[in-house]
Amino acid sequence: MRLTVLGGCGAWPTAAQACSGYLVEYAGFRLLVDPGYATLPRLLQLGTVDAVDAVLVSHGHPDHCADLNPLLRARGLSDDPPPPLPVHAPHGAVDAVLALDRPSMYAGAYHLHEFSPGDRFEIGPFTADTWLLPHFVPDAGIRLTTPEAVLAYTGDTGPSQDIPRLAAGADLFLSEATYVHRVPTADAPYLLTARLAGQYAHQAGAARLMLTHLWPGTDPATAREAAATAFAYPIGVAAPGLVVNLGG
Repeated sequence: MRLTVLGGCGAWPTAAQACSGYLVEYAGFRLLVDPGYATLPRLLQLGTVDAVDAVLVSHGHPDHCADLNPLLRARGLSDDPPPPLPVHAPHGAVDAVLALDRPSMYAGAYHLHEFSPGDRFEIGPFTADTWLLPHFVPDAGIRLTTPEAVLAYTGDTGPSQDIPRLAAGADLFLSEATYVHRVPTADAPYLLTARLAGQYAHQAGAARLMLTHLWPGTDPATAREAAATAFAYPIGVAAPGLVVNLGG
């Protein structure tokens, strides 16, 4: 399994960093996880839009799904449109994005597969297990399993006893870490710190941790240091172009 980071910036993109977006590949299958703001240009640096085999969305905030719109436009308005793109998302999560254009514009460009967090389903060679995690809107924590590796991803979440279960024994735990040491009181139930991400990675027995969704302007080294107070194994910070190979 191979993970390529398209972006990992929380809330809005910066000049140097797109929002959440990850390309996960295994056995020739290319799964786009969370096409957030400004991720499509990063994706196009790796290949054409018809090379994506499926999309998986963790939740409906635009920094995790807004670039589904230009992706579907590019596929649906092509002179030679590729087959409909399977889009997997929690119920209602991509309604706003799909409503940006008249339905006929890309009605044949996708097949929507809605799920409830807690469901298990197959996407190509991946088995996807999901957990409902606390956020401002329903968020699906996602565990992608192949015969060779496990990738666990929180989407956006606040503290939850389910997070170590989601990430148990994962080869890579990709964790929300909006803040470094402390989440503002009003947002504390819905977001994590880098320090807490490290604690969860330790509890889960994950092999390595990657911090993502850092608030724009956050120093990655500071976030990494905070996570390292609880997690002794390799820690990375999501940055465009970063590639991690998992398993065999």
